[in-house]
Amino acid sequence: MHAFQLTGYKLQKILIANRGEIAVRIIRACRDLGIGSVAVYSECDQVARYVRMADEAYPIGPSPPTESYLHINRIIDVARRCRADAIHPGYGFLSENAAFAEACRDASIIFIGPSPELIERMGDKTAARQVAKKAGISVVPGTEGAIGPEVSDDAIAEMSQGVGFPLLVKAAAGGGGKGMREATSLETLASAIRTARSEAETAFGDSAVYLERKITEARHIEVQLLGDHYGTVLPFVERECSLQRRHQKVLEETPSTVLTEKLRAQITSAAAEIARSVGYTNAGTVEFLLTPDGQFYFLEMNTRLQVEHPITEAVTGVDLVQWQIRIARGERLTLEPKALLVPRGHAIECRITAEDPDNSFMPSPGHMTVLQVPSGPGIREDSNLESNAEISIYYDPLISKLVAWGEDRAQAIVRMRRALSEYQIVGVRTSVPFFLWMLNQSDFESVKFDTAYLDRLLLTRQGSAFLPPTTEDQEVASIAAALYMFLASDGGSKTISSDQKTRQQDRSSINWKTFARIEGVRN
Repeated sequence: MHAFQLTGYKLQKILIANRGEIAVRIIRACRDLGIGSVAVYSECDQVARYVRMADEAYPIGPSPPTESYLHINRIIDVARRCRADAIHPGYGFLSENAAFAEACRDASIIFIGPSPELIERMGDKTAARQVAKKAGISVVPGTEGAIGPEVSDDAIAEMSQGVGFPLLVKAAAGGGGKGMREATSLETLASAIRTARSEAETAFGDSAVYLERKITEARHIEVQLLGDHYGTVLPFVERECSLQRRHQKVLEETPSTVLTEKLRAQITSAAAEIARSVGYTNAGTVEFLLTPDGQFYFLEMNTRLQVEHPITEAVTGVDLVQWQIRIARGERLTLEPKALLVPRGHAIECRITAEDPDNSFMPSPGHMTVLQVPSGPGIREDSNLESNAEISIYYDPLISKLVAWGEDRAQAIVRMRRALSEYQIVGVRTSVPFFLWMLNQSDFESVKFDTAYLDRLLLTRQGSAFLPPTTEDQEVASIAAALYMFLASDGGSKTISSDQKTRQQDRSSINWKTFARIEGVRN
């Protein structure tokens, strides 16, 4: 730890070792604190919004992440040349890379996050499980240590008997749903391990895995934390992250409607105890699985800012990114602990991505010719994109994080539906139609879901794409198609307004079955 971290050193300039909407978010926090911001960019990001917003910007290489945003030496070199005091890693890329945090320390640059030792310890999922157990917190039953490539299939099969089926094969160094495969029997275990190892090696450079029992009908509950350099660790009201597709979160909300005040106190205290036991500093998140009978199990800890942090900000009024910076420059946490556990209203976040919901959510990179974003009461839209922006094949297809806040959950849902209907995106297919559909499912409104709910729902509705349309769907689609043909003709185009032309373009970018569904929601 640098001495000036504990003496209130005033940061003058922060380099953001990331891109996209999180870079925009950090730049805004720097501006609010009167701190200079430095962007780095790959070839395909040179005209990106965040690059233009930053006070300074420097190229760091070709578009592939391994040659730019994951290139530690290039980022450190830029930080030295521009004389940055600190580096904020955002999330993804190098945010949970202990070697990067150590490189910052060696270069006398503050890393805005936990120490390299904490990243390494809590980033190893099996080591983190041991920390939780020592803190007296229940963990999901599973193997005790990481299983390297040298362990034989027979030995792993024997381990699986102690865990029980169904089970999950998970990357020991992983997170975000990568390197995770389900095995329902011994016959499927070897294949699951091979696939999980391959994904883990590609994503994290480490093929080690571990086995964990699959908890059925569980909810994914996580607790945001802040810790300063003086031993204070503060937990925030929980986030519900159970709506997932293939282990990837797609919608988050806070607070969870299934937690009682007693259970909230227990689960947030458990999260804080885990962090406190290792002397955790800066922002982090502890994740749990919650069973229908109210039992909760430690799942993992993310040693960084989360994608879904805006909903916590919406219900607490706390700027988490500012506090990351303030903690890094040696400030004490001065937030009122009890206030952080009493949410003001309800907030929902949808991850708007350039993916095709009518084609198994395949990525939809390309040129986005039109982008009109929603606004109005209770709406926050975090994005880096704008009209004429390019969705690159090299990076996550996230377009924006759309947040709706309401005085209660019902109002937040109504506002989210309204905001989704206001989006106008032309040029790429997006997940907006999917969210409009999902938010109108009765199970979502009545909070009857778990981590496997969305996969089950999509399986009954579609295989690789939506199921063949019903007779009613066909009739609606036929009417919509006939209307489209009329509007596209010379006679129709002479009489339509500019707004209708925009909608006509919008309709051409999605298939008619989905469009008919959207129009049904809009009308």
